[in-house]
Amino acid sequence: MSKRRRFLITSFILSLGFMGIQFLTDQNRFWAIGLLGLLTALLFAWSLLGSIGKNMSLLTLVLPTIYTLGVGVFWFLLPANIYDRIPIVIIYGIGIYALCLTANIYSVAAVRTIALLRAARGVGFVLSLFTSFLVFDAIISLRVGLLLLLPLVFAISFPLYLQGFWIVTLETKFSIELFLVSLIATLVTLELATILYFWPVTVVVGSLLLTASFYILLGLGQARLEDRLFPSIVREHLIVGAIIFTFMFFATHWGS
Repeated sequence: MSKRRRFLITSFILSLGFMGIQFLTDQNRFWAIGLLGLLTALLFAWSLLGSIGKNMSLLTLVLPTIYTLGVGVFWFLLPANIYDRIPIVIIYGIGIYALCLTANIYSVAAVRTIALLRAARGVGFVLSLFTSFLVFDAIISLRVGLLLLLPLVFAISFPLYLQGFWIVTLETKFSIELFLVSLIATLVTLELATILYFWPVTVVVGSLLLTASFYILLGLGQARLEDRLFPSIVREHLIVGAIIFTFMFFATHWGS
């Protein structure tokens, strides 16, 4: 069976899974989303059979899995109307197929040079931002205590950063530099999440700020790993950060 056919089967099965979730109770939906995330990793491993091995190339499974979990949890926040949810299923299916293609390019590029790598990195970057927003939005919506908030943010941020930085190097062996850059970016994200816990922002504004920080840190980290961390790139990312912070400051409802 060709890889493209396996990609189509993967997208179809996972989209059907999302359609089936709406017929479950809220408690069962939570477990179903977790199982769907596991199924995503298994189906992607099957789709990429022969391209990934027992090495760092397994990081290609990170983004699709968290993407499924992010869209699944965001599903809870939508109205119960099926007409509001059908577009989400369609977007999810298209996103899964796009992730299949990009993950395939990453796994092949880890072995040999491939011309589509730059385009795949661009698509992966955008889907990483979209996924981070959905997950951060879901986490903030839970309104949990700080002792639970920080582990949740860490559990999502670290693998996303690790995968996002890995697509720059595409090394099959463990890299201490890759680990440290991912850890530092995650710690900065945790510090921002701690600040937001005490800041009276709405869920959407808080999610946008964490997503913007993810964009800045991921962009700077990738530039660092590519030896392209020029002053102009740093300045551009800092300007974006300043604009987002200013927006958040004026969007905050101060007082009682």
